[in-house]
Amino acid sequence: MKYFLMYIKQTLRFVLKPLSFVPAIIMMCVIFMFSGQEGDASSQLSYQVGIKVFSYANEKLDRGWSKDQIEDLSEASQFYVRKTAHFTEYFLLAVSVAFPLYVYGLRGPLLVLFAGAFCAGFACLDEYHQSFVSGRSPSKRDVIIDCMGVLPGIILTRIVGWTGRMTIFRPLANKKKQKGY
Repeated sequence: MKYFLMYIKQTLRFVLKPLSFVPAIIMMCVIFMFSGQEGDASSQLSYQVGIKVFSYANEKLDRGWSKDQIEDLSEASQFYVRKTAHFTEYFLLAVSVAFPLYVYGLRGPLLVLFAGAFCAGFACLDEYHQSFVSGRSPSKRDVIIDCMGVLPGIILTRIVGWTGRMTIFRPLANKKKQKGY
C-alpha cells in the first residue's frame, strides 16, 4: 500500500507540475486580447469601467452624484483606469509566472531575475504588438508601469511560497523523515 500511495503521489506531481504554467498562459492571452483592441474599443472599455466604479462608489458612499457627474468623473479618470489596468494585468502575470518557477525550485534572486525578465520582455512585446493595432501606439511609460506591477507580484509569490514551506509543508516533510520515506 505504501508503494501504491508513493506511485500516486509521484504521478500527480508529474501531471500537475507542468499544469502550473496554465494560468500564466491564460494571463498572457488575456493581455494580448486587451492589447489587440482598437483604440476606440479600448477607450470605451476604460470609460465603462470608470462608470461602474463611480456608480458603485456613489451607491456605497452615498455621494449623491448624478448620472452626468458620474460620466464626467469616468471621462476624467480614464488615464488612471488604463494605468491601473496595466499595473494589475502585469501583477497577475508576475504571480502566474513566478509561482510555477517557484514550484520547480527557483528561489531567491534567481526567481526575481527570471520571472521579472520574462514579464518585462512580455511587456515590451505587448507594446510592440500595439504598434500594429489601429488607434493604439507603443508607450515606454506603459512598459515601466507594467514592470512596476511585476515586482510586487513576484515578491508576493516569494512571501506566500516561503510562508507555505515554513508552515504547511515543513510539518509534512518532518513526518516523512520520521516514517523513513
